[in-house]
Amino acid sequence: MTADRSNLPVATPSIALALGGGGARGLAHILMLEAFEELGLRPKIIAGTSIGAVLGAAYASGISAKMVRAYTEEALSQRLDMVRQLFAARSEPVQKFLNFIPIRSALFNPLSALELLLPNEVARDFGGLTIPLRVVTTDFYAQEQVVIAAGDLRKAVAASMALPALFTPVAIDGRVLMDGGLVNPLPFDVLSGEADIIVAIDVSGASPGPGKRLHPSALAALLSSSQIMQRSIVREKLKAHRPDVYIDVEVDAFFVLDFHRFREILDKAETAKAQLRRQLTRILHSAPAEALPAVDEAPRPGPVDRRRLARLKALARKRGA
Repeated sequence: MTADRSNLPVATPSIALALGGGGARGLAHILMLEAFEELGLRPKIIAGTSIGAVLGAAYASGISAKMVRAYTEEALSQRLDMVRQLFAARSEPVQKFLNFIPIRSALFNPLSALELLLPNEVARDFGGLTIPLRVVTTDFYAQEQVVIAAGDLRKAVAASMALPALFTPVAIDGRVLMDGGLVNPLPFDVLSGEADIIVAIDVSGASPGPGKRLHPSALAALLSSSQIMQRSIVREKLKAHRPDVYIDVEVDAFFVLDFHRFREILDKAETAKAQLRRQLTRILHSAPAEALPAVDEAPRPGPVDRRRLARLKALARKRGA
C-alpha cells in the first residue's frame, strides 16, 4: 500500500516505538508496523520485549512490514510444522506428555527457534541495523532488567524471548539472561527522552477464560502465570505514567503458544491497526502530550511530561509559521 502523507503535518515529530511481549499474541505487532508504513512514518528508535524484540529486530534491519508479514506467514505455515504440531490442541499424545511429565529442564533452545522465525536478511549485529533497537532481557541471578543495544543481535533477541521452562536462558557477557517480560513486558520507559512521541503496543492480553476445560493443564498454568504477571506489571506502569500513544490490542482469545492461529491473530489485530492510524494522525496534528485512551477500561493517564509538551508545542508553532 502506498504511504499516505497527505493528511500529516509538514514537520513530523520524531516517534519512538515500544513493542511488548505476549508470545503468539505479539504477531499483532506486524499490523502496527504496517500502519506506520501506510502513514509514511518511520520510528526513530524501537524497544522490544520477547516477541516484540523478534519483530522489532526484523523491522529495524530494514525489512518492510509487508515483507515481515509475508515471511512470518510462510514460516509459520511451512517451516514450523513440527512446532505447530507440538503445541496444537489436536496433538493429544504430545500434549498429554507435556501436561503430565515433570519438567526439569527447558524444552527448546531459543537461538534455534529464532533462526526459524527470523529472515536471513535480519542483521547479525546491532551495528547492522537501520533503526536503533533496544532489546529488553532479565538477568536471572541479579533479578533485574538488562537492556541490550550493542553486540550480537540474535543472541540478545533469543535471550529476550527465553520464557522460563520453555526455553533455556542465554549467556551474554557473563550474565544469564532470559525473557524480558519478567521485568518489563511493555518497555516504553526504556525510550524516555529518545523522541518527541512514544508509541506503545500492548499485546499482553487478558485471560481467555476456561473454555471447555475448567482446570488448566500444567503447561498452560505455567505459561499463563507468566502472562498474568506481565499484565499486572503493565497495568501498574500505566498508573504511574503513560506513553503518548497506547494501543491495547484485543488478543485475549489467543494463548501464548497459539502460533498456528497466526491468521486469526492478524485478522483480530485489524481493529487495533485502524485505531493506531487514527491516534497517530490525531496526535501528529494536535501534538498533545497525553495519549488517547486505547480502551474504555484503560487506567487514567499519569503525569504529563512537560518537557515533551514544550517540544511538541514548538513543532506546532513551526508548522504554523
